[in-house]
Amino acid sequence: MANRLQGEKSPYLLQHAHNPVDWFPWGEEALALARETDRPILLSIGYSACHWCHVMERESFEDRSTAELMNHSFVNIKVDREERPDLDGIYMRAVQLLTGRGGWPLTAFLTPEGKTFFGGTYFPPEPRHGMPSFRQVLEAVTDAYTNRRDEVERGSDQLLESMDSGLAQRPAKGRGAGFDDLKQIGATVSDSAFQFLRGRFDSTYGGFGPAPKFPQPTTLEFLLRHYHRTGKQEALDMVIQTLRKMARGGLRDHLGGGFHRYSVDRRWLVPHFEKMLYDNGLLARIYLHAYQITGDEEFLEATESTLDYLLEDLSDSAGGFYSARDADSEGEEGLFYLWSFQEVEKRLGDSIGGRFCRSYDISPGGNFEGRNIPNLPRSLSASAEAEGVGPSDFKEEMAQARRTLKEARSHREAPLRDEKVLTAWNSFVIRALAEAGAALAREDYLRAASDAATFLLDSVRSGPRLLRSWKEGPSNIPGFLEDYAALGNALLTLHEATLEARWLQEARALADATIELFWDPDAKAFFDTSEDSEALIIRPRDAMDNATPSGNSLAAELLSRAGRVFGDPGYEAIAAEVLLGEASAMGQFPSAFGRLLSVLTSQMSRPLEVAILGLPQETSTRALVGEAHRRYEPNKVLVGGDPAGLPSLPILEGREAVEGRATAFVCRDFTCSLPLESVDEMEKWLEAD
Repeated sequence: MANRLQGEKSPYLLQHAHNPVDWFPWGEEALALARETDRPILLSIGYSACHWCHVMERESFEDRSTAELMNHSFVNIKVDREERPDLDGIYMRAVQLLTGRGGWPLTAFLTPEGKTFFGGTYFPPEPRHGMPSFRQVLEAVTDAYTNRRDEVERGSDQLLESMDSGLAQRPAKGRGAGFDDLKQIGATVSDSAFQFLRGRFDSTYGGFGPAPKFPQPTTLEFLLRHYHRTGKQEALDMVIQTLRKMARGGLRDHLGGGFHRYSVDRRWLVPHFEKMLYDNGLLARIYLHAYQITGDEEFLEATESTLDYLLEDLSDSAGGFYSARDADSEGEEGLFYLWSFQEVEKRLGDSIGGRFCRSYDISPGGNFEGRNIPNLPRSLSASAEAEGVGPSDFKEEMAQARRTLKEARSHREAPLRDEKVLTAWNSFVIRALAEAGAALAREDYLRAASDAATFLLDSVRSGPRLLRSWKEGPSNIPGFLEDYAALGNALLTLHEATLEARWLQEARALADATIELFWDPDAKAFFDTSEDSEALIIRPRDAMDNATPSGNSLAAELLSRAGRVFGDPGYEAIAAEVLLGEASAMGQFPSAFGRLLSVLTSQMSRPLEVAILGLPQETSTRALVGEAHRRYEPNKVLVGGDPAGLPSLPILEGREAVEGRATAFVCRDFTCSLPLESVDEMEKWLEAD
């Protein structure tokens, strides 16, 4: 018999719709019931691709005796963290303060007013490794709430006060150093952040710190910008080493494309096998930038295979992109991606199969629990030399072998696909597709980016307001700061790639809405929820990146870029306030502020302004746009298109196309070129120091 989750759209919530637990979705019905019956709330937060969420469901939430205990003593609420990052942020912070750790599934016990008094993450069905069983936790919490209520109330009030004071103090703490100007503090903060990351860098395998290892694309982005600003080769080398090791490791799906969530080991061999849309959108963009800097074909291949994977496996026919692929299939994590030596040889034959196995680390004994995760211990060029085969012939032979194995794999039971479309995550992909489409002359990428942006603006909005998600129709969840700011950034980039004026207009509207709905002029920071959103125990605000860039960093980036595009110093002033407020924290904890550090770096770097006037679809116009995107220029501001349809912008003032032909103007260090009509002329200006 289904519970109250059966009417939800979230695949994660629907996975629990037939549990014997009397689950509620988050909402007034559940909260009112807790108040009326004076029962504590058991809040369980997870997401569809979360392996341990599935484990806890099988062990506890599908167990009738455990469900009876939950139903008798608690009001049970299930939340998809991807739909409600505000709730996840609040209660994750509470559990971290209580226990010193966090993760998913998140298990929090709340008073009827929503204040946390106990929590943790995964609890086993039986006591194990020093952990109590879930039933023991339920009984202990029930006892405390029933018999020591004053203690529970006192503790929950103290915790809430701690959370609230942390939010209030955070921006002021950044000003403690006495800095009042970005240019004055920027170099110090950036250099301090680089030295911190340098000390944590794994020079053998890339990445930062010990296992488990996460890709950290926002950190890598900052290092590329630091290299661009300072010329410090070591910063670039750290990125190249990390990207190369990740691309050759088991973290990457060498057959189907794309990257898994993270690696459980130091050398990127054994991944946690879920695939997340945001990881792949953010990583594709970093690999593109590395290719633009180095010209290394390995980075180009990683860029295109990642974006091709998203188009093939995670795209919805309506235009958006799905959220994730699960790690599990047939009840086992990673089974879909693992191979035996015998199966590979059977599919490919002795000769090609042997070369493939030697190249991709496939052995009879296996490299993971008796089976094999395909990975490249060395480059394909090195393998070609070892096999005595010409590089181009070997590359094509291996490509065909991968296609053969991918086709064979397609007949296996695939991991669950989470088919909800999230605004912020789609925006990361739109931006990557737009940049790659322009830089690599991939019209299919540009079409996909435009289609996804159109879909979000047409279908994932209620009037002028963005919504968080869509699945077979829009959700009723209002958009968060990250949704507005990420989409605004994506649309600015989409204009740069296509020169279509509509993206500029929509981006400016989103910048204005970001300020109107989320900006706190007293704290000089952005809230994560809008001013008219549902009232929670606190209004969350966080400048630190997690797996994705923080809403505050995305907002600062949007307003910094929009200020330059539209000539609006008010935008840039708000971005500067965010940067000043977090300056001290950025230098001390750079791994948590990668995107904000990138925005700070851009404020210190030479601006490059490019205007291109011409009909967007004309071949001559597209050639100039392609040249403008061919190299890595993180501080580029590019506007243009049909002069008849463009708004009045400072960068276009006094500029006209030469006799109606596509014409470019390039300004660097406030020195501007004459009208440029050819790619060769434009190249000289773009490459001049």
